Amino acid sequence: MTVTTNTTTPTARRQLSERDGAVGKGTSRVRKLIVYGVLGIFAVVYVYPFIIQLVTAFKTNTDAVNNPLRIIPNPFDTDAWARLRETDFPLWFLNSVVVTLTVTLFRVMFASMAGYALARLHYRGRDAVFTGLLAVMAVPGIVLLIPKFLVLNDLNIYDTYLALILPLVVDAGGVFIMRQFFLQIPISVEEAARIDGAGPFRTFSYIVVPMAKPALITVTILSFQGSWNELGHFIVAAQDPKLYTLTRGVAGLTSGQLGSGSQFPITMAAGLLMTIPTALVFVLFQRYFTQGANAGAEKG
Repeated sequence: MTVTTNTTTPTARRQLSERDGAVGKGTSRVRKLIVYGVLGIFAVVYVYPFIIQLVTAFKTNTDAVNNPLRIIPNPFDTDAWARLRETDFPLWFLNSVVVTLTVTLFRVMFASMAGYALARLHYRGRDAVFTGLLAVMAVPGIVLLIPKFLVLNDLNIYDTYLALILPLVVDAGGVFIMRQFFLQIPISVEEAARIDGAGPFRTFSYIVVPMAKPALITVTILSFQGSWNELGHFIVAAQDPKLYTLTRGVAGLTSGQLGSGSQFPITMAAGLLMTIPTALVFVLFQRYFTQGANAGAEKG
């Protein structure tokens, strides 16, 4: 009978273990480098257009046309910013601020109320209403531009401030986010409020809404960005220049109203200023935005 014994010394076993650990660490580092490399490529692809926008705003029109992708202006020129002051940009900016703040206020209010009704109130047809909400979310917004125009024209409010605001005060996506968040709030909290004599509206206003801060901020950010960049303003405010918002006014800068040529530098300068408010809102509230978005995806 042959007996096999393990003659590996403790020192040898320790060396083998250290070698295996080093190999594992090396493999892990390679994987991390590959992942970071891929993420870096995507980051460059995503950020590069913004860099081009910033650089083009300080180019001459000739340089912007001949070298659109060069990231060093030659020569460095601020004429686009001076010419931008000669346009109605301040009026477009003011119109966008008024429309966006009004739409955001009403959209957050209506979305939270409708979301609570779909999550907590029991009434006939509630499931049908929610199904209809999901159906509306599946329809691309661009498809509804012409129907909105026909409705506004029939109501005789075309080319008015009301036409810029009214179609945007309710959003199916905002209602869905609020409903999903309200479903996660323990019913016992509301039952305790009802025992203390609070009605549905008081329970909603003083108990539920303060607990829904992440979802409210999420809807606020989405509403602000959506109404600030609303494409429908091209149709709603097409006749009266006094009602132009930034989306309509800045797009008109490329039509040669400031002279011949493409006018890329002044358009990029205006677009850069137009981007700042939405970027600031997102940066300031991104933590709550992530929380609210994740909460809305947890429960169906």
